[in-house]
Amino acid sequence: MVRGLKSLVADYKTRPAGKYTSDSWAPFAKALANADGVVADASATASEVAAAKTALTTAAGKLVAADEGTFQTITNDVFWNDTSGNPIYSQGGGVFKFGDTYYWYGVHYTGAELYRANPTRKYDGDVTFVSIPVYSSKDLVNWKFENRVATRSTSLASGATLGQAGWVGRLGVSYNENTGKYVLVVQAYLPSMGGDGVLFLRGDSPTDTFDYAYFQTQVVNSPTTGTGDQTVFTDDDGKDYLIFSNREGRSRAFVSKLRESDSLRVEPAVQIGYNSAGREGNAMFKLDGKYYHAASDLHGWNTSVTHVIESTGSNVQGSYTGEYTLAGTEMDYSHVTQTGFFVTVKGTKQNTVIYAGDRWADFAWNGIGYNQWMPVTKTGARPQFHSVSQWQFNVTTGEWRVGPANNYALNPNFQADRIIVSQVQGWTNFRESGPTSLVTNVDGGANGSRFALRIGATQSYAGGVRQQITVPAGVYRLSAFARTTGSLSAAQVTITDADGASRTLDIPVSSGWTRRELTEIPVSAGTATITIRAASGNGYLFVDDLELVRTAGGTPPPGQRYEAETAPAVCQGTIDANWAGFSGSGFCNGTNAAGAYAQFTVNPSAAGTASLGIRYANGAGSARAANLIVNGSTVATVSFEPTGAWTTWATKTMTVPLNTGGNTIRVDPTTTTGLPNIDHLDLGPTAG
Repeated sequence: MVRGLKSLVADYKTRPAGKYTSDSWAPFAKALANADGVVADASATASEVAAAKTALTTAAGKLVAADEGTFQTITNDVFWNDTSGNPIYSQGGGVFKFGDTYYWYGVHYTGAELYRANPTRKYDGDVTFVSIPVYSSKDLVNWKFENRVATRSTSLASGATLGQAGWVGRLGVSYNENTGKYVLVVQAYLPSMGGDGVLFLRGDSPTDTFDYAYFQTQVVNSPTTGTGDQTVFTDDDGKDYLIFSNREGRSRAFVSKLRESDSLRVEPAVQIGYNSAGREGNAMFKLDGKYYHAASDLHGWNTSVTHVIESTGSNVQGSYTGEYTLAGTEMDYSHVTQTGFFVTVKGTKQNTVIYAGDRWADFAWNGIGYNQWMPVTKTGARPQFHSVSQWQFNVTTGEWRVGPANNYALNPNFQADRIIVSQVQGWTNFRESGPTSLVTNVDGGANGSRFALRIGATQSYAGGVRQQITVPAGVYRLSAFARTTGSLSAAQVTITDADGASRTLDIPVSSGWTRRELTEIPVSAGTATITIRAASGNGYLFVDDLELVRTAGGTPPPGQRYEAETAPAVCQGTIDANWAGFSGSGFCNGTNAAGAYAQFTVNPSAAGTASLGIRYANGAGSARAANLIVNGSTVATVSFEPTGAWTTWATKTMTVPLNTGGNTIRVDPTTTTGLPNIDHLDLGPTAG
């Protein structure tokens, strides 16, 4: 047990005092000194070690950063890697803050490996347990692999091992203040130990190798053994609860306290909700003093809206309202996920809840990436889910903002329904002429995806689908993969903004999937409408992977464009044309090295400040930093955030001072990853 405290003390000794406010540092330093003394005391009792560990963890959790932190980018719809570049395999788990560090626990299944290697098919039943990894993070974005806290060789009772389990699933971790132990509470089916139940493993530190502690097959007041789906919820007072449904039917939602003395038993369940259709993915979050129980439809890890019941008072085991749909989850079925778990961040400026949705490898083929994280906020009476493909989060302040490569279209891959339907979720059918049924999703999308949208009929028709979304003012790029069959008199995608202005992307005849794109579209703030329309005597339009991405804020002023591939521009790298979406004849693919710059020579009509926009693509998983050097002087540091793909382009806008005549503008990378791909520089008029 001292071993766990010793590792925590060694870790916390690395914290620099100047990084935190003096008011929060003083009690932390005192707790650290006390814990260090307990470690050195060979006669320290177990209770003294536990008390020192709890005091140190509590003080560390209350450390307040002296600065306001930075925004980090979360990109959904991709597979995530840890800080060493290895795949993150973590499903059905949870994120827990112990001290000043977040720890992410989940299950690694063999199917996850297979699906990542080839996400163009299903892997039914491939949920063979591999391990329970743990990752750590200070910012909830960059995750370091720490350990496999449990593996197939983990010993259980009577000579059994975890590898003999028929199922290892939903889990969470409790820190017990009385014992100083970290307790892993995991759903399991153990035939040699009584069947379905809740398995308890425990360790001395968050990243320890956990040992067997207990297996509980029955929770009092639940009509079945084991649990349906489950997560662990830690309240503000440190008390831990198991949130779960009954295993068969899953119609009842329960809250059970974990035994306070050691967290090794699930106490009698209190039923807080009921739905005869059943619910799964049971999880809970707390916001503005209320408890919210969330769950998804019961249909085999499929996506659905998020169903919520909320407490009517301040008691987590008290009364709850009837069920309602979490606003924002309707149009794309919770960003094509089911509920996994929630993380509540109490920032210096605001509180934000993170919805962590699951896209399971088993029964899946419903989009790229297992883990889809979205912000949940509360501005009115009820919480609001924000379906974003990319967003930026500041863990210090709790603030978030939409990312530069966010796709504003919802259910853009037509994957949410998971079955063939004639009314695609998030889209409204319209018919101008012809038969009643013109629209469906079909098997076989672009790039190996499972579904695509199809509009058409075997007779004369005109019609399609449309979607209304709320967007900020800006300049946008509209793109999609499309193909056609037969003869079409019209095939188009149109964006119409709140002022009624429209731009149309015409789709030419193509028997194979081809990416089509329309750029530099000014869009006013408010409700925009995306319309996909086809007309024909006997033909079909197929669309997939639709994107509406804001490439610049507001409407850019008229000015001059300078292409990276056109002299006198300088590219310390190569001029390439292998990634679609660039303007001109190519782009600058800089050498992956610090100092491998791209440079433009611009000629404003007068001296003064000017707005410039650098168009770039960053398909890597992290931002790339560079100095912006104007006429030899560094005027700014620029962070080129990930755009999600090398074919997805964004524009970084800033203001710089310029002289009359020729000016050099150099983008000079500061790290060995180099620059993103640079397409062009747009220069607005100067102001004196």
